[in-house]
Amino acid sequence: MRTISHFIAGAAVEGASGRFGDVFNPNTGEVQARVPFATDVELDVAVQAAARAQVEWAATNPQRRARVMFEFKRLIERDMNVLAEILSSEHGKVIADSKGDVQRGLEVIEFACGIPHVLKGEYTEGAGPGIDVYSMRQPLGVVAGITPFNFPAMIPMWMFGIAIAVGNSFILKPSEKDPTVPVKLAELMMEAGAPAGVLNVVHGDKNAVDAILTHPLIRAVSFVGSSDIAHYVYQTGTANGKRVQAMGGAKNHGIVLPDADMDQVVKDLSGAAFGSAGERCMALPVVVPVGQKTADDLRERVVAEIASLKVGISTDPDAHYGPVVSSQHRAKIADYIRIGQEEGAELVVDGRDFSLQGYEKGFFIGPSLFDGVKKDMKTYQEEIFGPVLQIVRAESFEEALALPSAHQYGNGAAIFTRNGRAAREFAARVNVGMVGINVPIPVPVAYHTFGGWKRSAFGDTNQHGVEGVKFYTKVKTVTARWPEGEVGDSSFVIPTMK
Repeated sequence: MRTISHFIAGAAVEGASGRFGDVFNPNTGEVQARVPFATDVELDVAVQAAARAQVEWAATNPQRRARVMFEFKRLIERDMNVLAEILSSEHGKVIADSKGDVQRGLEVIEFACGIPHVLKGEYTEGAGPGIDVYSMRQPLGVVAGITPFNFPAMIPMWMFGIAIAVGNSFILKPSEKDPTVPVKLAELMMEAGAPAGVLNVVHGDKNAVDAILTHPLIRAVSFVGSSDIAHYVYQTGTANGKRVQAMGGAKNHGIVLPDADMDQVVKDLSGAAFGSAGERCMALPVVVPVGQKTADDLRERVVAEIASLKVGISTDPDAHYGPVVSSQHRAKIADYIRIGQEEGAELVVDGRDFSLQGYEKGFFIGPSLFDGVKKDMKTYQEEIFGPVLQIVRAESFEEALALPSAHQYGNGAAIFTRNGRAAREFAARVNVGMVGINVPIPVPVAYHTFGGWKRSAFGDTNQHGVEGVKFYTKVKTVTARWPEGEVGDSSFVIPTMK
């Protein structure tokens, strides 16, 4: 059986702890590899390597660092198909979704290629008599990222792309469920010309997470995962003097007004609710039609759309989505469906009995639809993270607006309407971090920034874009005054090539 290695100081390093996790093929249910869980000592070896490499890397001028990012981008594009195939084999998402996973991360790398411009500081001439003031952004040192299973390419690149471009070195602790692609990314970063130790990958479980959160040389930690763990990461990291951004769970809502283009809404809901088996923090698992006529029409159309969906293996080009990541996660989704029934919601479509011929041991679950969901139900309050769409009916715009605004999570919300005034009002008033107007999954482009509100995010700085640059740098401000003297005297010498 294949054993995955850590990647430290530019080389594969076998695990020494004797502790391993299984890496499954979700299509077949079979164990295909094992991944080592690092000890504190192994994590420290990676941090020390990163600290040594960071000194040289930070001294490299921004343009040369950008050239490495340009080459890294080229290599990712070269290996897109290979990366997508590996990703699908460990995660379960279909190849098209895996390519999208890589591509959305690559867009942040493209942003990082322009880092010389973004790092330019501010300058004030003549702030006082003979005094100039200027600022510069400098890297923090060694920083780390802890990433989830659902986007094993995109989210690591969101983190290390900017962190490395601004001059830091990076420790990546990816999910133990699908760890191979993160290692491949580190290998490609080396091939692109980054010094050994600039990007390191250390596998592990909670022990590795705690070692990262308490290591004195790690200056900042970025995290994406569930809200309870995000809160723990934020509290523990900040208590140990680190800068922390910790992105948590979500329960994104789609508000459908009576004037919406229903054909487009149903297509958007199909992809946003069921795509990638719903294993996305920016999925759209709650739809809020306004008015009974809108709700009845939407329900009928969604039922018909679900009937047309094909669940298949990851390599099936006709499949809309593949298996979920593990048998435990499949069981958790099925349990939420059971709870929803017990709470009194109407289970319109039940996907629990889905089985794929020839792949009966795979982690498949069919699409499910609830209607009559109420805001006090557990299945509405919590994140299911699976292919389950819930209809929560509202009688008015104000009632619909209040639902995402009052929810414990505040990642994103979308509104579907032809009414510009309603859309503008919704965008201004809804209490979430990201808003879509006729866009079901409002993940911003790479040169803007990603982040939710409330229990969807802990920390004051968002991911990627200029916010990402701020998170991975510190500002130094210089106030300068030079001794007075004649320009022509010996105190002023223009440098020459001699």
